[in-house]
Amino acid sequence: MTNYQVYKKTLSFSFISFFAGIIELVLVIGLSVGGYFLMDKSNDMAIIGLVIGLIIGLVLVALIHIFVINRIKAAQVGMMAKGVVDDTLPENVVSQGLAEVQGRFAKITLFFMVVGAIKGIFRQIGRSINKAGRAIGGDVGDGITSAIDSGIQVLIGYLSDCCLGWVMYQKEKGVVKAACEGAVIFFKHGKTLIRNIGRIFGMGLLSFVLVGGAFFGISYLIFSHLPQIFTNLANEITEIGVRNSSEIPEFLTNPTTLTLVVCGIIGVLIWSMLHSLLIRPFILVGVLRNYMNSGLNEQITEADMQELENKSPRFAKLRNKEA
Repeated sequence: MTNYQVYKKTLSFSFISFFAGIIELVLVIGLSVGGYFLMDKSNDMAIIGLVIGLIIGLVLVALIHIFVINRIKAAQVGMMAKGVVDDTLPENVVSQGLAEVQGRFAKITLFFMVVGAIKGIFRQIGRSINKAGRAIGGDVGDGITSAIDSGIQVLIGYLSDCCLGWVMYQKEKGVVKAACEGAVIFFKHGKTLIRNIGRIFGMGLLSFVLVGGAFFGISYLIFSHLPQIFTNLANEITEIGVRNSSEIPEFLTNPTTLTLVVCGIIGVLIWSMLHSLLIRPFILVGVLRNYMNSGLNEQITEADMQELENKSPRFAKLRNKEA
């Protein structure tokens, strides 16, 4: 199967996740707005109501992530791994993928707990890379360090998904053992991901400009016809600053710039959702193919494990959990 065929076959998971993401967004916005309007608008209570609604919304979002979205993601990545390795996928990919996760729900939940440690391992290694930027010093050095940090965060995200694919494919192994193997594969064969680095960042930037820009423009067209909302909100923010003797940034007290800020946030949020759920999976299939082939073609040895242990104390701690 080609990368596109695997992507197309597993795209149903992305649509399911998309609708789950819409529900999350509606919950957060609905509860925040509801809290704002239900509370008395005097003495800053409306803002407190908004914050309470936001917190409740975020708690519900976390639960949806644990019990719904993580399972969908595990099923999708598992089917991707099966497609690129076995060169075949079942007719009903969604039901088959979810059935596999259902039988291993505890293990998949454990993986998403372990993944924090996996990310920490490569952040530790990334800090040594950042020394190059810090050594230069000044604004240039800071810029280089920031760029390296951003790049590492993106690559770590793909690493986590590749590790998940390895865990899903290696059904007979424990989660911690398979996750440790996944980290070693990435460490030994980093070039398999770097080979795709132009694709990762190129497509990411293109989607940000096109999708984020489009929704920024759409939001601005809508909100430009509702100026009173942002005038009232800016005035309220100003009054809060005066009452609390706080210095509020000017862009939050000016209705015009406040509108642009809100539109920008909406554009970034929607881009992030669409990129993660529709565009990123296509990139991931290609990365996952190289990653899985590297892991299956070369046996992981104890010496490989020891080498990564020496480079990262967090990896050593993770391996101890396995024992």
